[in-house]
Amino acid sequence: MKKAELVFIPFPVKGHLVSTVEVAKLLVDLNSNLSISVLIIKRTVDTERTAYADSLTAAATTTRIKFIHLPQPDQDIDAANFIRTVVHTQEPLVREAVTKIVEHSNSVPGSPRLAGFVLDLFCTSFRDLANDFGVPSYLFCTSGAGFLGFLFFTQALHDEQNFEFVELTDSETEFTIPSYVDPVSTKLFPSVTFKPEGFGLFLSVAKQVREMKGIMVNTFLELESHAVDSLSNGMLPPVYPVGPILNTEGCSGVHQNYDSIMQWLDQQPRSSVVFLCFGSRGSFRANQVKEIACALEQSGLRFLWSLRRAPEQVNGKMGYPTDYENMAEVLPEGFLDRTAEIGKIIGWAPQPAILGHPATGGFVSHCGWNSTLESIWFGVPMAAWPLYAEQQLNALQLVKELGLAVEIKMDYRIDGGGEVELVKAETIERGIRRLMEHDSDVRKRMKEMSDRSRKALMDGGSSHSTLCRFIDEVVDNMP
Repeated sequence: MKKAELVFIPFPVKGHLVSTVEVAKLLVDLNSNLSISVLIIKRTVDTERTAYADSLTAAATTTRIKFIHLPQPDQDIDAANFIRTVVHTQEPLVREAVTKIVEHSNSVPGSPRLAGFVLDLFCTSFRDLANDFGVPSYLFCTSGAGFLGFLFFTQALHDEQNFEFVELTDSETEFTIPSYVDPVSTKLFPSVTFKPEGFGLFLSVAKQVREMKGIMVNTFLELESHAVDSLSNGMLPPVYPVGPILNTEGCSGVHQNYDSIMQWLDQQPRSSVVFLCFGSRGSFRANQVKEIACALEQSGLRFLWSLRRAPEQVNGKMGYPTDYENMAEVLPEGFLDRTAEIGKIIGWAPQPAILGHPATGGFVSHCGWNSTLESIWFGVPMAAWPLYAEQQLNALQLVKELGLAVEIKMDYRIDGGGEVELVKAETIERGIRRLMEHDSDVRKRMKEMSDRSRKALMDGGSSHSTLCRFIDEVVDNMP
């Protein structure tokens, strides 16, 4: 077999970078003739991502995965503008890095040959650069197949029927979208769908993906069989469900509070704790924090709550949530004392370790795709409280289509531009009580899906077989 090298270009946020690195590990483990270079784009604003990226080279277990840290551009780019400016700022740096890879391949006998680019959904503009090097482009989609189908559906409707989604802002129109079993209300569409400039990027991404040689998706057939089938219509590049791609060990022992969190969980009964965590960008204003606190206190349930301070804008850029120096300032008076026997409030959370602990019985989540896959992997039922991006669509799948979650507020969002709705304590309490029912159908279905997720990556499993087919595709398309 010919030796092949793939160049991966992940979007420079931790959630995308982690799953990219993990799928790269799986691919090289499956084929000894495959090498991968991961290009790390630098951004100064995301310290968590930077720390993870800096640790990669030291932690590498094979010489067939290389991490190439691109130089820092002259000025930092915030996430909102990154997709618009990525080619302008990074293209010369990526071109230089790939040129060195090709020159090494040409000068050293027996070296792998460049076989293609594997691009993040938000880095599809590099397809033109791949064409310049005479190699195909592939997509690695860190979201689910349902959302990918949504992307293609909205692009086709806009281009073929001149449909303008901005006219449906604040409406409750329902669409039949092939990648979803149930009709989808516009209340659950990503906010960017109704913003002309942002939706223009959506359209551009969808068109570029249609021209690629193949699409890896971080999902597994048993979870999203309907969505995967809808994408396998002969009109799109081949789709390869290769998940769940996770790093379930990445947080262990790296934070000062890790040991105290695990020790507290060790003291709790099995499946008794409801865990609340809303992702790296998840946070609430003070009035919503108080409603959550009231709901937890009224429920009487044991809880572990990752509570983060909402970010402020600095120099026109939105930062990331941070830990509170004094949590009591945002909680109802006396709450910490009254709940000391049943609850623990933390800042940053080692999420995989918590979800994998036997004491954790339910997960109140923003339904980010990585968090969703982690919850499935560990068999922890979810309560859906999406915040932004495509999370409302994920919540729809989890609650209505798959029955793996109960609903707290499926159409909640913090990125709509208007006033953020206040979810009352009664609604939250009702949701977490349903979540923690021990013999619920949701809990049983989640346990079954957990078993399927693990089998998918075993030898002969659906995703294992798909990864092998993807490698064959790469080799067959080598120039």
